Amino acid sequence: MMEINKVHAVYFSATGNTKRLTEEIAGGIASKFGVAYEVYDFTRPADRGEQKQFYEQELVVFGTPVYAGRVPNKVLPMVQSLFEGSGALAIPIVTFGNRSFDNGLIELRNELEKHGFHTIAGAAFAAEHAFSHKLAAGRPDEKDWKEVQQFIEKTADKIDRMTEIPKRISVKGEEPIPDYYRPLGIDGKPAVFLKAKPKTADGCTGCKTCVSVCPMGSIDPDDPTKVHGICIKCHACIKECPAGVKYFDDEAFLSHVQMLEQTYRRRAENEFFL
Repeated sequence: MMEINKVHAVYFSATGNTKRLTEEIAGGIASKFGVAYEVYDFTRPADRGEQKQFYEQELVVFGTPVYAGRVPNKVLPMVQSLFEGSGALAIPIVTFGNRSFDNGLIELRNELEKHGFHTIAGAAFAAEHAFSHKLAAGRPDEKDWKEVQQFIEKTADKIDRMTEIPKRISVKGEEPIPDYYRPLGIDGKPAVFLKAKPKTADGCTGCKTCVSVCPMGSIDPDDPTKVHGICIKCHACIKECPAGVKYFDDEAFLSHVQMLEQTYRRRAENEFFL
């Protein structure tokens, strides 16, 4: 048996689904082995301090969403600079909004391996899309959670049978990692909305919830209707606004959402790699 003395849930999760799945898997495995369990959430700027180091005999369940088929381009440098595995075991997991996880999982696996982790399992989960309540609506759902429990059981069993560090886990994806997926509009043409930022309708109470949840720290704390910095379209401000007054009106962005809702309504399946 490969000895595990601590399990960590590490994640970037703007709207909460990656958090829920990562914590469930990490907590479940920790319970199987009767060891301590810790959470490291690096979603908000204030949560990103000094480099976090892990060690042998520790297991890290590491989760990120997939944006445009890869680890989000503003999150990738965080993954590369904030964590050092030092021989720790790792389980990369990604969430995707019902289209495809493309190369997000293989990219996350590769980055963890580059930074001293030994990947032993992996998973990709369909979860409600940040852009739309129609895509993977309500997921993860009951069926998903049953699959999560099966994954926990199988992963714990694999660890229990391990006598040495295995080769890195084989997952779906392309190498070398190709460019990010190019969003399309409802007309099938490329939709360019990099500069799109959320707007604020009448009714803002000035509670500053949006300021506190923005992963990029881009919303003006003195005037929450203004977005001065980068917007990664994570929709945290929209989903968390108590007054429901945050929205996007960029035509190219809305056309892309319309295309996704029209094209990807089927139930995407989770995928597991052991």
